[in-house]
Amino acid sequence: MDPRDLEAINSLLDRDVELREKIKDQVTELDKRTRQMIGLLNKVHSTPSDQIPILLDSVKLILLSCKHITTALAFIIPENQFWRWKDMWSNSLRTAVFSAALVQYLTDGTLIPLPRVAELLGVKDEWKGRMALPAEDYLHGIITLINELSRLAVNAVTLGNFEEPLRISVFVKDLFAGFSMLNLKNDILRRRFDSLKYDIKKIEEVVYDVSLRKLSLAAVTSELKFIKLLTLVILMASEVSAAWVTTCVFISVISKICIASKCKSKNTE
Repeated sequence: MDPRDLEAINSLLDRDVELREKIKDQVTELDKRTRQMIGLLNKVHSTPSDQIPILLDSVKLILLSCKHITTALAFIIPENQFWRWKDMWSNSLRTAVFSAALVQYLTDGTLIPLPRVAELLGVKDEWKGRMALPAEDYLHGIITLINELSRLAVNAVTLGNFEEPLRISVFVKDLFAGFSMLNLKNDILRRRFDSLKYDIKKIEEVVYDVSLRKLSLAAVTSELKFIKLLTLVILMASEVSAAWVTTCVFISVISKICIASKCKSKNTE
């Protein structure tokens, strides 16, 4: 073999090793920041709802700081070599997508679109040959969001937030319907999508239990309205003394107290 050819090959190998080390340094930094976000977001399962915004602000600061890393990667990676190196940071990028999606849901109850995630991470369209946010990584992050929301549905009830499981159920079922219309191949993304039925079942069990025990605000309000209506009918149908009116009002008040006591005792348990 020509020595000049060997020298050229060695030069290419050395260049690849040097490039890999540069990418690895940036990916390591991205890993640190995504772990910080995950650590903060885990606290939502034990944080009262009125303190959630403060927690989310901390996560947003870390999320926005990832722009510097994606920019560095875009300048390190040679043109049209994105798909060659992307596996080095795919897991970190999916975690970042999940973090952005969970922050968005906890903020206003909506799904963050892919272009918005790319904007938060500082990924620009002109970097497509060097740095991008693939649809596959975005979908992996959204599936992780659903996994986390099934856990949040249980812990929200523990914290006394009986309405959250109902909102989560509607949101997750809408996402599942959207995933069902995608043409997913028989790969890891397809298998993760198929596993979502277990998360949905878990959420449905929580919603059923809350509804059955009438712990949600809607259930309690409905029962109070029924008691008021029943008392009004009795008053209108009966032309009786003031003592009977007082008795009906007393029954209504006692019923309200009983319902409130029932919710309070269940929350204590």
